[in-house]
Amino acid sequence: MTSPDLFATLLWLSVTVVVFAVMDRLSQKLGRPPLGHPVLWSVPVIIAALWVTDTAYDTYAASTAMISFLLGPAVVSMAVPIWEQRKAIRKLAVPLALAVMAGALTAIVSAVGIVWMFGAPLDIMASIAPRSTTTPVGMAVATTLGGIPALAAIIIIFSGVLGAMVATPVLNLMRIRDYRVRGFAVGVAAHGVGSARAFQVSDTAGAYAGLGMALNAVVTATLLSIVAALI
Repeated sequence: MTSPDLFATLLWLSVTVVVFAVMDRLSQKLGRPPLGHPVLWSVPVIIAALWVTDTAYDTYAASTAMISFLLGPAVVSMAVPIWEQRKAIRKLAVPLALAVMAGALTAIVSAVGIVWMFGAPLDIMASIAPRSTTTPVGMAVATTLGGIPALAAIIIIFSGVLGAMVATPVLNLMRIRDYRVRGFAVGVAAHGVGSARAFQVSDTAGAYAGLGMALNAVVTATLLSIVAALI
């Protein structure tokens, strides 16, 4: 990865933050519609900016490395609302454990099964298997399985954005009103992007989404590591 100069760093950090802020504000003004997720619309705008300025992705990635670094503390900070809900979570330990196991298995089997039916090679199946985990975990797991880390990252981000978009209408259609259930489901299915969306709806939903995201990462990584050891 290239080392950007100070101007490039300030430019692309500013562009990224401003574009997301504008899209988030627009999403808020529209009432947070499923198709109005700020990440969904920020990505094509930034891609267009890179294309117009003939900027290589490596330069952009290096310039915005600080944002990537801050993802770590942001994820860790989700432990705070989880801790505040610890008594209620402790009482629901068994159903939550069963739910995350079912969610992890469903995500793996459905994703791998679909691409397998279309004749995808092993490296593609390995890349899509950890699609419902966080990006760093998914990339590491995909590498262990012989997949393509960059492809895994794209699939994971797309899954998160799609999950955050469809979660609310799907859960409403299923008449699920409990924010604990809604949040946990979104966290398991759509990891960090879905958890961020859950916090916009309710602190309770956000806490359970963060819990679901963390547990699903552990369960998925464990299951796929066993598979990697067997193959």
